[in-house]
Amino acid sequence: MEAIHVLPDQAQSLEAVPESPRDAGFVWLDVTHEEFAADPECLRETMARLAGGVRVFDLHLRDAVNLQHPSFFDSTSDYDMLVFRKLALGESQPLTEIEQPRGARGRHRRLQEIATRPVTFFVFDRLLVTVRNAQSRTIDQVRHRLLEFRTRTAQKGGTINGEAHLARLPQRPEELMLRLLNGMVDRYLELRQPLTEKLDHWQRELLDPRRPFADWSALLDARIEIRKLENLCEEQHDALQELRDSYLESTPEPQQSDAYLVRIADVIDHVRRVHTHAQRLENSLETAVQLHFSATAHRTNQVVRLLTVITAVFAPLTLITGIFGMNFEAMPLVQRHDGFWLTIAAMSLLALALLAVFWTQRILSDRPSRLRRWWRRRWLRSEVRAARPISAP
Repeated sequence: MEAIHVLPDQAQSLEAVPESPRDAGFVWLDVTHEEFAADPECLRETMARLAGGVRVFDLHLRDAVNLQHPSFFDSTSDYDMLVFRKLALGESQPLTEIEQPRGARGRHRRLQEIATRPVTFFVFDRLLVTVRNAQSRTIDQVRHRLLEFRTRTAQKGGTINGEAHLARLPQRPEELMLRLLNGMVDRYLELRQPLTEKLDHWQRELLDPRRPFADWSALLDARIEIRKLENLCEEQHDALQELRDSYLESTPEPQQSDAYLVRIADVIDHVRRVHTHAQRLENSLETAVQLHFSATAHRTNQVVRLLTVITAVFAPLTLITGIFGMNFEAMPLVQRHDGFWLTIAAMSLLALALLAVFWTQRILSDRPSRLRRWWRRRWLRSEVRAARPISAP
């Protein structure tokens, strides 16, 4: 557990949790899930002291320690509670390729699942409580920036150059919560490039005619992860929208309301971007699968067409050999010394004639013949001449 006192011009890390609310600024109390689950009653009393006697409901306490809780927002007359699922750090690296055995044929690659953990925010008038997992890169970065704000300002002669988040400290707990949410959503935006590269690789494998695609289980797992990402974005969007509606109903000061609504709209827009990209990836994946089956059906049609031509060519030849194989004493060409060669010549001419017919009808190939292309060019030229207007003398 760590307590930080955020003032308008600086942020201080407190050695111990204060016993009463601060007169200026607000207190940020950062707690891990393990610390919260170990003694929830003690933490509720601590929050009550810092929030001026406001006690957290039992249902909200249970929600804060529930690691499977979806993104959710709830508002009371004294405080607001927001559960937001973020990417987990340290348990599994999302969207990294791992190899798993696949029998004697080798190995296939799949993506690890997108692991998420909930972060619970309790927002009071002068108190912000975050309940999160032990490893959180976003919260650690924001805490470090808050504590380093005064030092960086002094080193630069009272002016702040560089990053936008160093321009000013958050003035209210809601503003700090939105900064944390913005950083968490930005981590989802970082997934776009590796996920897009992997799906592009799968699309090329799906359309590769030299070898059949066999990683269907890995492809299905990737589709499940994309759908999971879509569901996460929908839950996050609903929770943030409810947060925005609740803030509008509370009718704060106009200037603070405008700035706060702009920050909420920015976070919601980032969530929409992640959701839109996930939908685009899913559509691309579905399109690639459909193209794969279309290409497979086209290759099958090519093989069937070749076999059909071979059968059509050899069918009359088989008929001729069957006729001359009948056991009759008197048959044409049987008694002649050149009857065999005449029959072979007739069969060859018949086969060539059939092949010529198939070639002119574009049965052997999809590409038109040179003669057909020549006639088509002449026909187009004649149509163009006929369409030209006749100039008056």
